[in-house]
Amino acid sequence: MEKKVNIPTATVDDVERVSATVSQNLKIFRRDSGFSLDELSRRSGVSKGMLVEIEKGTANPSIATLCRAATALGVSVADFVGVASSVPVRIVPPEDASTLWRGPNGGSATLLVGTNGPDEIELWRWSMFPGEMFESPGHSPGTLELLNVEVGELTFRLEETEQAVRAGSSVLARTESPHAYLNRGECELRFVMAVAELQRPRSRIGL
Repeated sequence: MEKKVNIPTATVDDVERVSATVSQNLKIFRRDSGFSLDELSRRSGVSKGMLVEIEKGTANPSIATLCRAATALGVSVADFVGVASSVPVRIVPPEDASTLWRGPNGGSATLLVGTNGPDEIELWRWSMFPGEMFESPGHSPGTLELLNVEVGELTFRLEETEQAVRAGSSVLARTESPHAYLNRGECELRFVMAVAELQRPRSRIGL
């Protein structure tokens, strides 16, 4: 089996580094799984054209696209971008964290660290400026998100329901349905988020 690749930050800027790492690892995981591009497209719901562009390193896939491809391959998004840990302790320095979303006003979503797949536990740091919004499709059944708002006010939307979350407050949400994060305030919003998407059979966790 080929070894996963991490592209050193010092050689390319952040966007190019993430694109190159995802390109290399998608090809490796797909070949290890024995999937053709057509089969991976069928299993993931990601178009074959997009998969080709990702493997060529010419696409900038969305977080949702990476999630669908990772689930189909039995890995995690953290595996794709090279911040997953398979050892008892791994330190991920800030320059190795992967920014996977950038808002039109300067916001960002950075995957700081995560587990190897197929079970996924990820830690994210988000920054959103006034007027920015990120929409996400529903995740697999039982997925939980835990958020803590550090600065500003988060508007958290789950399906058609919205709730305001002030600085210092936290959220526990089952995100099987479409959801969104919005900054409707007048200052920067910052929050940290943990995502747990576990594939093995388990009892449902009550909220």
